[in-house]
Amino acid sequence: MDNMMHHHLREGSLGVKDIVFFVIAAAAPLGATIGAVPVVFSVGGPAAPALFLVASLMLLIFAVGLATFSRYIVSAGGFADIVKKGLGKTFGYTVAGIALLAYLSMLTGLYAQFATLLSDMIKTIFGADVPWQACILVALLFVGVLGYKDIELSSRVLGLLMILEVLILLIFDAVVLFKTHWSSFSSVHDIFPFPDLNNSGSTVALLFAMCCFVGFESTTLYGEEAKNPHKTVPAATYVAVSLIGIFFILTTFCLNIAYSNQKVQDVATADLMNFVFSANTAYVGEWSTRIMQVLVVTSVLAVLLSFHNALCRYLFSLARHNFLNMNLSKVHPVYKSPHIASIVLTVMIGLISLLFVLAHADPINQMYMFMVGLGTLSIISLQMLGSYAISAYFIKNKKGHLFTGKVLPLIAGMILTTVCFFTFINFNLLSGSDSLLAVSLPWLVIVAGVTGTINGVYRNRKKGNRNASVSTVS
Repeated sequence: MDNMMHHHLREGSLGVKDIVFFVIAAAAPLGATIGAVPVVFSVGGPAAPALFLVASLMLLIFAVGLATFSRYIVSAGGFADIVKKGLGKTFGYTVAGIALLAYLSMLTGLYAQFATLLSDMIKTIFGADVPWQACILVALLFVGVLGYKDIELSSRVLGLLMILEVLILLIFDAVVLFKTHWSSFSSVHDIFPFPDLNNSGSTVALLFAMCCFVGFESTTLYGEEAKNPHKTVPAATYVAVSLIGIFFILTTFCLNIAYSNQKVQDVATADLMNFVFSANTAYVGEWSTRIMQVLVVTSVLAVLLSFHNALCRYLFSLARHNFLNMNLSKVHPVYKSPHIASIVLTVMIGLISLLFVLAHADPINQMYMFMVGLGTLSIISLQMLGSYAISAYFIKNKKGHLFTGKVLPLIAGMILTTVCFFTFINFNLLSGSDSLLAVSLPWLVIVAGVTGTINGVYRNRKKGNRNASVSTVS
């Protein structure tokens, strides 16, 4: 009995609010607004708010199936467990491999973004030159320690950071809405133009809009630690994707209004980095922009903490199911956290980052863009396979509502298949590079899936042979 306790997380420690904090923090409201939203405007033009609406509706379709499934199955295994239950153990191994690639890639890229932002902020405020490599080391230690300790501590830190970053943008939104002379707009189309999805630019912009939602599906990873998980996880899923969607629709709408007397697409293209800052300074003031520049750093720190905790639970669950070394499934006797997984993950990210440092890679144009692009493609692939698995699970077990359990997940799967294919063949647009390395990265998703399958089948057979030997001896 005591041994079993080493492989179970702290039950009932997270409510809907706590899980939503983790998920919205992963979406990085401020970080995505500063980094990804200008790209959506640059590629998609004034139709950006409508593109976020389309992205929200597409992912809500996926969220329905995910929430319905979580009313029946709760675990820390995420997509690996979902696909295992729906499509079988072998496909579960495939998804486990892709999931590890997805979150490792996202984390690595985000560490590079954070280190660059922190280095620039220190130079701006204090005039000191601190190399980004040193900033990565500090971030690794900080996030690793919080991941090692009680998850409730991480939740409180994330909650505070998320509230501050959302608040600063809501102030901007409120000021824009208050100062706007609505009589100058003759129709709804003037303030909320709809995109032409047959246009390649709109399709690419939609892809970047979907990137801003990456991480909301991680609600399922906290199922074992949730209070009343069969109700908490579905509720958190709906709340998270809805709030993320509303937030980005509102903020892009206000940015559109702020630049209404200019060609918003040209302004965004000319200065992606200061697109949001300039609008905020014009409407709210320089003081607010200074605060915003600091909160961008803490926003990305919140993302790091959120993804670190999510991946720790993946490692924990996969180890518990014999996909990885069993030591990763141990929990701390006091904090009830996957502390070994947190240590190993911190070391892994440190080693991957070291490879980029030794290769003299640019932290943003290469380390960040390549790895986040790869992570995004991997997560879209997980969502696609997860959708088909959810539909298959309910069909196979004759459970769930016909529409929410079987039809909608199937529709979501087909939509995400299209998105996944488009992302794969246009990865250079997502990574921002036409280099041979960049365009070769999407194939790592397939390599990860095959490697996961081989590893899972091998370890499962090895475990079966070991059990058979023990049975024969006894």
